[in-house]
Amino acid sequence: MSSLSRELVFLILQFLDEEKFKDTVHKLEQESGFFFNLRYFEEMVTNGEWDEVEKYLSGFTKVDDNRYSMKIFFEIRKQKYLEALDKRDRAKAVDILVKDLKVFSAFNEELFKEITHLLTLDNFRENEQLSKYGDTKSARSIMLAELKKLIEANPLFRDKLQFPTLKNSRLRTLINQSLNWQHQLCKNPRPNPDIKTLFVDHSCGQPNGARAPSPVTNPLMSAVPKAGGFPPLGAHGPFQPTPAALPTSLAGWMANPTPVPHPAASAGPIGLTAPNNAAAILKRPRTPPTNNPAMDYQSADSEHVLKRSRPFGMPDEVPNQLILHQVNNLPVNILPVPYAGQSHGQSSYSPDDLPKTVVMTLSQGSAVKSMDFHPKTQILLLVGTNTGDIMVWEVGSGERIAHKTFKVWDLSACSMPLQASLANDYTVSINRVMWSPDGNLFGVAYSKHIVHVYSYHGGDDLRNRLEIEAHVGSVNDLAFSYPNKQLCIVTCGEDRIIKVWDAVSGAKQHIFEGHEAPVYSICPHHKENIQFIFSTATDGKIKAWLYDNVGSRVDYNAPGQSSTTMAYSADGTRLFSCGTNKDGESYLVEWNESEGAVKRTYCGLGKRSAGVVQFDTTKSRFLAAGDEFSVKFWDMDNVNLLTSTPADGGLPHAPCIRFNKEGTLLAVSTEDNGVKILANSDGIRFLRTVENRSFDASRVAPAAMAPNMGAFGSNNVTIGTTIGDRAAPVAAMVGMSLQSSDGRSLADVKPRIADESVEKSRIWKLTEINEPTQCRSLRLSDNLTAMRVSRLIYTNSGLAILALSSNAVHKLWKWQRNDRNLTGKATTSVAPQLWQPSSGILMTNDITDTNPEDAVPCFALSKNDSYVMSASGGKISLFNMMTFKTMTTFMPPPPAATFLAFHPQDNNIIAIGMDDSSIQIYNVRVDEVKTKLKGHQKRITGLAFSHTLNVLVSSGADSQLCVWSTDGWEKQASKYLQIPNGRAASPHADTRVQFHLDQIHLLAVHETQIAIYEAPNLECLKQFVPREASGPITHATYSCDSQSIYVSFEDGSVGVLTASTLRLRCRIGPAAYLPPNPSLRVYPLVIAAHPSDPNQFALGLTDGGVHILEPLESEGKWGTSPPVENGAGPSNASGANGSEPPQR
Repeated sequence: MSSLSRELVFLILQFLDEEKFKDTVHKLEQESGFFFNLRYFEEMVTNGEWDEVEKYLSGFTKVDDNRYSMKIFFEIRKQKYLEALDKRDRAKAVDILVKDLKVFSAFNEELFKEITHLLTLDNFRENEQLSKYGDTKSARSIMLAELKKLIEANPLFRDKLQFPTLKNSRLRTLINQSLNWQHQLCKNPRPNPDIKTLFVDHSCGQPNGARAPSPVTNPLMSAVPKAGGFPPLGAHGPFQPTPAALPTSLAGWMANPTPVPHPAASAGPIGLTAPNNAAAILKRPRTPPTNNPAMDYQSADSEHVLKRSRPFGMPDEVPNQLILHQVNNLPVNILPVPYAGQSHGQSSYSPDDLPKTVVMTLSQGSAVKSMDFHPKTQILLLVGTNTGDIMVWEVGSGERIAHKTFKVWDLSACSMPLQASLANDYTVSINRVMWSPDGNLFGVAYSKHIVHVYSYHGGDDLRNRLEIEAHVGSVNDLAFSYPNKQLCIVTCGEDRIIKVWDAVSGAKQHIFEGHEAPVYSICPHHKENIQFIFSTATDGKIKAWLYDNVGSRVDYNAPGQSSTTMAYSADGTRLFSCGTNKDGESYLVEWNESEGAVKRTYCGLGKRSAGVVQFDTTKSRFLAAGDEFSVKFWDMDNVNLLTSTPADGGLPHAPCIRFNKEGTLLAVSTEDNGVKILANSDGIRFLRTVENRSFDASRVAPAAMAPNMGAFGSNNVTIGTTIGDRAAPVAAMVGMSLQSSDGRSLADVKPRIADESVEKSRIWKLTEINEPTQCRSLRLSDNLTAMRVSRLIYTNSGLAILALSSNAVHKLWKWQRNDRNLTGKATTSVAPQLWQPSSGILMTNDITDTNPEDAVPCFALSKNDSYVMSASGGKISLFNMMTFKTMTTFMPPPPAATFLAFHPQDNNIIAIGMDDSSIQIYNVRVDEVKTKLKGHQKRITGLAFSHTLNVLVSSGADSQLCVWSTDGWEKQASKYLQIPNGRAASPHADTRVQFHLDQIHLLAVHETQIAIYEAPNLECLKQFVPREASGPITHATYSCDSQSIYVSFEDGSVGVLTASTLRLRCRIGPAAYLPPNPSLRVYPLVIAAHPSDPNQFALGLTDGGVHILEPLESEGKWGTSPPVENGAGPSNASGANGSEPPQR
């Protein structure tokens, strides 16, 4: 179904709900499978409507879809069974056991026997595990909580739990707009048309008298002025610049908005001012409208008018007022209704994108009060404490690179009350630290009168910039803003005043008075070309100010009269606030800016005895708050708590929190005066990249050390940076002609590192590892028949390794969590267990009528590690990784499967490479081949999906690469490998493919070479050809961060290449991990990279052994990359192997 058809279903669902067709709504939800109504599901479970529960679920999943679905159905049927037993209805219980629970015996026979045994008990509570079973109501409630967790974790329900954000009566609005447009096309439009049907297009009949006035001249209809229909603006024009209109979103908050002169910067029509009484009805806060409380079909306000082309001869001015007054007596939206799109569309983010893994702890020494990540160099964290200390940390290394204690710079310039206060007690606390938007400055607000502004020049270079005695008493908050395109500092304080200061001179520019209690926080923002400030006070009042000294434009109460902080989403389109009142009640809400009303209130904050809850936003998608000794997260579009993390414990009741700009790192204060850094997978990779730099990044100016992670560069010269003591900012050298002390243009001067002389004295050398003492290795114990390892993979969790031997038997090694291995992940320091279920069965592929030794084994692991799909020349088998049981077999040969790959967005779709050179796109759920792809001449040996490009890349024994679109499965490109001169490839040599993390660059592995291609055009970017003495390449793979490539050779050695240059930086000889045995030639056939540790890999050997290798802890990584001369790219010197040609 197309995207628009899908959206139409959502519009129909909204319409049915608004018209109270409840049964029909849920029937359509089930049949379409687009939206799983969790509230309706909860209602049915609570009422024990089990048949309806399963019927509704069937529209979204089946029992055997995955482990989550299986557990959902099992819990429901188990509860139904227990309730029958509790009512002593044995006949019904037996019926449920046979018809509903029997299916689970195939997956866990012991559990089924135990459930059956309950029939023999007078009271099933005699069973130890059920001894705490209470009454039916409480049992259903407990089960419901478990079901909700399973549903939210189930990938089949992803993007189906949240209804799209729609304006109320969106379908009616579209119909009204259509009729309005049809009326515009009438040859004889009447002023008040009578619409009687929707079954045919509207047309006004021929009038009997004079022609009715056209929409353009009709006085009842206001017209949108033309963009070009205004006098020129500017100093030399005949008129003064027109005052800019207040944006709709802000005007809605303001009781008497007054237009304020600002430079016009809008791309659309200018001068559309809101009427002065437009927001008069918003004097009092309003509760958001609610429809059916059992539904969560949300509404949002649209801010954009879609400009549409008109037929020739139509007037330029189109009425913005709807002419339709009724459609079959159905209510019509409030006028006017623009052509609108959704304000907040659904994104592809998931809870896994949230930073929840603790990667390091920074020791502050005093309690953290405020934190802020650098806006460009996102490894820098600024921290302020309750003793007035300021620290700058580099979280990549965990190093504190700058530290300032509180000190008044010029005591004689201070007021007498401040001097008296400091004489009595010199200690202060920091209320806020914040970087300026360009990261060149930061401000500090103290608990006594003062604001300090520092300039930052990289490393430990902090310079005093401004000392401002800003307020009488505590300075409660500080922020940067750009009114009139000039950087300013906004402050607020205990003296109930808000002030604006010039960030360069420190001159006071504006004073805003009107609060009747201390001002708690400020939130500067801009909409279109209007700059404004929200402020909140400790009495719960919210006010808004323009930079005009006219006074407050808004006077509202925060929810619960709480002390509140306000913040916008990263894209600046959504406004949130979070606060705590005097009774300890906390409120996290989203505001409807166009109405000045609370749009939604988020659930899950606890009650506190002291302090105010702190919150932050990230990715324009998630909210986070420090509460109840943990960090809690919400999806912005869902009022229910999404997830939470205790960050491994040790947090205070209300921790201070702060995201970095990309949302990959989260800083959280701890009870013992420290800061924990939490990261998601991208953040972990980012920090490892920073750790592995070959120079001291903390000594480089901010703009020069910015890694490639968004818009890190700066277009401004870093203030005060000199070429003599640190690297000049890279961006500052582009297109400028600054002069150095010797008269040369800085554009001609190479950026230098502080220890440049030391760096140049070092001569790079290939790291050779030939002794067991030079690395860490572990051979995994194996009591099964030793046969060569054909395929090898880590589980996605990193907790286990799965191998497929040439005799079609799978082996699974699992690491246990213990004192020596706190994470439970694969490591050389602890030996894993060769795992088998209690039944003792092995996962063995079908080998009927095949010789396993001649077969081409292949397997693929599902993303949740629950299932493995595998083949060894016979049928394809689907195994349950928990029980080792065969779920199903399919596709008997010929042809035989030679490679398997799961579709990245749908585990039910797999691409199957065959030995007849075809590729079959197969749907497991419906047991159907969707399409066959033909383009190779020999068997398929590799498949790789790119979810970014929406392509499938295939490789074959014919040394050919093909690119297929996953939308229509048509071939987009193909190319043969460039076999190096003098190298002859065997006729059946495998070619493997793997995508880089960026999903664009493609690693191609052949026995003669390693090559990097750019998809989808398959342009060969680089090629690595090994020395002949190493023998052919047997396998290769990217490290988990795509920064390295691990390559195994037939001589038993392993090479580590730098992925960006294909330069060999480390060679591991076979003697480093294999015991000496001259009579036995052993070498790796397959190599697998750990999914989260970029320096760990595993080898599958010809003798059946599996080895894990890691660098020494003292080294931390496999060698160092060859030097790159001044960013000019890889050197053309031959590789350390001796005969590698220059990389192309």
